[in-house]
Amino acid sequence: MIGLDFGFGPLEAEFWRFLFVMTRIGAALVAAPLFGNTGVPPQVRVIMSGAIAVFVCGWTPVAAPPALLSLSGMLALAGETTIGLALGFVLQVAFAAPLIAAELIGAGMGMSIASAADPLSGSHSAVLGQYFGVVLTIVFLGIGGHIDWISLVVESYRVFPPGSAWMTPARLQLIDTFAADMFLTALAMALPVLLLLLVVQIVTGVIGRSAPALNLFSLGLPAGVLAGITALIISAPLISDNLTDIARGALTNASALLAR
Repeated sequence: MIGLDFGFGPLEAEFWRFLFVMTRIGAALVAAPLFGNTGVPPQVRVIMSGAIAVFVCGWTPVAAPPALLSLSGMLALAGETTIGLALGFVLQVAFAAPLIAAELIGAGMGMSIASAADPLSGSHSAVLGQYFGVVLTIVFLGIGGHIDWISLVVESYRVFPPGSAWMTPARLQLIDTFAADMFLTALAMALPVLLLLLVVQIVTGVIGRSAPALNLFSLGLPAGVLAGITALIISAPLISDNLTDIARGALTNASALLAR
């Protein structure tokens, strides 16, 4: 398999086949937002990759390259990694949409300075971004998106036979189109709140001009925060519908990558 013979014969060949199958699955899990978060130990991802690879090896006639460390074998591994990263990146783009909306809303409310360490991504993000991210995660798990996505990863072995298929430019363009749609969705989520905040800021500015003795900063910041919280409460059904559409759209676009 790799130019070395340990004397185990078919058992050794099956072992390298198993590791070859784990390449695509492991890349997909690393790129996915739920499984690739910093809070998930690497050992858990390896165990999940191995468990899924066992089923893939039993369900599909996957054949590893005869020489895994040769040039053709390395190219096959690169193709497997690209396919797995593409399937995981679709989910990553979907989960980034509410974070963009939260940044826009937080900046309008004056809460952009209120940031905390996100245990999922390991970076600092706005408080509203963490809230939207948790809600989207609950929605995604509630509709069974994690199960559907794993089934798509398994299905990819039929559409893209290991070692003989690459992601075409047309399929990669689907990811760009989906990313553009997610930016529009983020803007649609933030637009109702931003419009109300704009009205509050205009009214605050008029009051500040008509009564210069008032402290504009002490008046504008609490008014913006209260108006933003009120707008979030009123638009909660709309935001929940948008998050559900994002979760379903992520699965739809992941399946579109596998369409012939």
